[in-house]
Amino acid sequence: MKKDRNLNGIPIKEAIDGYFKALGMEDKIHETRVLSKWEELMGDAVAKRTEELFIREKVLYIELNSSVMRDELHQSKSEIIAKINGAAGMELITDIFLK
Repeated sequence: MKKDRNLNGIPIKEAIDGYFKALGMEDKIHETRVLSKWEELMGDAVAKRTEELFIREKVLYIELNSSVMRDELHQSKSEIIAKINGAAGMELITDIFLK
């Protein structure tokens, strides 16, 4: 028996995902997974200037410590939305709010 399977032969990841879905927490799990990859998705320069990052009601809120970076990201909103949703494998966000 493989280590990543429970006694019924279901992969642990599938069992955990099912548990969170049953609790209505599936979206939060997707949000957490994607936001934990922020540096990987956006690069070191953006990650270092990001002060706060969260998703609420399909809006990604980004607080930056650089007005220049904020302006650059504002110009790239649609690409960022596509990148985030692509990493999530679903429509996780529909808009971005930069502060």
